[in-house]
Amino acid sequence: MKDVRRKVRRAQTIVPFGVGGIIDLRGESFVAADIQSWSRRSEEVKSPRLARKLGVQSFRSAPVIPAGKAAFASRNGPVYVRFPKWLFCPRCRRMALWRPELEQADKQPACRRCAGGSQLAPMRFIQVCRAGHMADIDWHRWAHSRSENHDQRQCQARRLRFIAMPDSSGLEALRVACLSCHAGRSLAGISQKNVLKRVGLACPGTHPWQSEGDEPEICEETPQAVQRGASNVYFPVTHSAIDIPSPADLPAEEEAAQRVFDHSLWPQFRSSEGSPIAEALRQVISDHCSVPESFVEGLRRRDTDDAVAMPTVVDADDDLSIDEWAALSAPESVTESPTFSVRRSTLGVRSDDAGSLQKLAAKIGSIVVADRVREVRALAGFSRYEPASSDDEDDEGGRVVKVGGASRAKWLPAVETYGEGIFLTVDEDHLSSWENLPAVRERTRRIEENLEASFQKDRLRARSGPVLLPRFVMLHTLAHHFIRQLSYDSGYNAASLRERVYARSHAPGSDHPPQAGVFVYTAAGDAEGTLGGLVRQGRPPHLVETLVRLLESAQWCSQDPLCADSTGRSLANLNRAACHACTLLPETCCEAGNSLLDRTLLIGDGEVPGFFRDVVRAALEESAEAVELP
Repeated sequence: MKDVRRKVRRAQTIVPFGVGGIIDLRGESFVAADIQSWSRRSEEVKSPRLARKLGVQSFRSAPVIPAGKAAFASRNGPVYVRFPKWLFCPRCRRMALWRPELEQADKQPACRRCAGGSQLAPMRFIQVCRAGHMADIDWHRWAHSRSENHDQRQCQARRLRFIAMPDSSGLEALRVACLSCHAGRSLAGISQKNVLKRVGLACPGTHPWQSEGDEPEICEETPQAVQRGASNVYFPVTHSAIDIPSPADLPAEEEAAQRVFDHSLWPQFRSSEGSPIAEALRQVISDHCSVPESFVEGLRRRDTDDAVAMPTVVDADDDLSIDEWAALSAPESVTESPTFSVRRSTLGVRSDDAGSLQKLAAKIGSIVVADRVREVRALAGFSRYEPASSDDEDDEGGRVVKVGGASRAKWLPAVETYGEGIFLTVDEDHLSSWENLPAVRERTRRIEENLEASFQKDRLRARSGPVLLPRFVMLHTLAHHFIRQLSYDSGYNAASLRERVYARSHAPGSDHPPQAGVFVYTAAGDAEGTLGGLVRQGRPPHLVETLVRLLESAQWCSQDPLCADSTGRSLANLNRAACHACTLLPETCCEAGNSLLDRTLLIGDGEVPGFFRDVVRAALEESAEAVELP
C-alpha cells in the first residue's frame, strides 16, 4: 500500500486490521500480511510482564508515517496485499482475476474494456475454513456447477461476468455467468453450510499474502463461503497488560529477581534449557543485572516449575490481573513512574448527606484515580469462521494462526497507549453477604449453564475465572453503565473508554486475595493520551453524582419489559437484562465481547435483590419526598 490515501492508524494494525484482517479503502479491499513482511526498523515496545506471559522476547509497533511521505510508508510500514483477487467492473460487469504484476503505484485497478476505465470492485463473497485459511472462491467452477449437458472441464476460458438480474431480488438477482459457454449460476444458497464442498471446492491451505511459490498446507477442513465483511471472517487473539512499576521497598533478593524478569533476554533464556546458547544467555543476564549466574538459573527453574504446575490458561491470565489489582487497590505500595501515576480519592460523602448517598458510600470500598497509565496491546494470532477455543487448541473452535506464520515468532506486533482512569472497588463484606443469597446464586448459575455450552467458553473463562461468580456479572454490568454515564459527564465518547473487571474466581487452593473492582480508563496512541476528564470525574463531588445517575438510569430501558424479563439474550444467551438500548457498548470497550451482563444483579427486581437495590430505593424515596414538598 503505497498511496498516501491508503493509510491506517497505528492502533488499527493490531485490531481490527491486524495480521489476517481485511480492510476496505475507497472501494478497494486489502488483507494484512504476517509479520515476516514487517521492516526491521519497526519501533520496539517494552512490556516485560506481557512478554513473559506470551513467551516472546519483545514487541514491535508499526512506525508512524510523516504526512505526505507515502514512499517512507511503503518501505517501513506493514504490508497489505490486495484481496480478493477476483474483481468486477460495475459498468460492463466483466470479471477479472487480478495479478500482482498488474499493480501500478498509487493507482486503483481499472477496467480495460470500458471507456474511462471504471474502477474495479472486489467480489462480495470469499471462502474461509476453521484452520484459518482464506482464499478466493473459484468462480469459474461455481458458474459451471449447475450447467446442463456440459462438462465444465471442456470450458477452459475464464471469461466471466457478474450479472445483476433486474427481475429478481436478494442473492438470486446476482449471477456469475461464463461468456464462452453461457453456463451460469446465481449466488442463491452460497451462504449455506458445505455448499462449496458440494460444488467440488476444497481448501487450498493458503493465506492471501503467500506467493505462488510457497508450499501450501495440507488442509482437510471444509471451506465455507462468507461475505467479505462478515464478522466471522476474522477473530483476532489479543492480549493486554497495564504497565505496573516494581513494588516499593522490595527486599533486595526480590528486587534483583525483578531486574532479571524485566531483562529483554529473559524470555529466550527461560525457554532455552538444553540449548547451546543457554550458558551464554545466562552469563549476559547475570552481568547486566549484577547477580550470580546461579541466581539466574534458580529463577529459571522456579519459573519453569510454576508454569508446569499451572493447569489452565485462566491462571496465566491471573498472573497479570493479580499484579494490576495489587497496584491499583494499594497505590502506596508501588513506586510511581512516568507511565504509572495513581492516587487515592474519596466519594466525599458527609455524615449529614442524604441516606442514599450514605448507603452508596457503605458499599463502595476504595477509589483511586489514575493520572497516567500505559497499556500495551499485542496481537498473537487470529482464527476464522469460529473463534478459537484457546490459543493453541482446535478441538472445539477455529484454529489459531500465529502472526509469524509457520515459524515461532520471537516478537509480536503491539501498540502502546497512554491514558487516565478511575478505579473503584466494592466493600468485600457487603459483596460476600450478597453473593450468598440463594436468589443471586441461582440466577448466576443459569448464566453459567449457558456459558458452559457456549463456543466462547474458554475465552470468557479466561476473564471470569474457572467459576462464574455473581460479583463478576454485577461488576461487569456496573463497568458498562459507568462507561455510558461517563461518556455524558467526562467529555469522552463511549468508544474511547475501556474496562478492566477485577472479579475473577481463582483455582481451588489458590492463596490469591479476592478481587472486587472495576477500572475504567481511556487510552490513546499519542504521548499525551489524556484530557483530564476522567480524573476530574473521579474526584468529589463528581464521582458520587455519576454513580447515582448510572444506577438510576440502569432501572429503565426502552425495551422493557422484554429486556428486564429476558431469560437469555445475545449470542448463546450469555446476557440476561442487557441490550443495546441500556447496557451494551462498542466492542472496543468490553473485554468480554458484550457478554455476561445483567442489570438485575446490579439494581434488582421483584425476585432477585440487586447489589445496589437499597441505594436505588433510597434515592427514589428521597425524590418522591422532594416532589411532595410545597
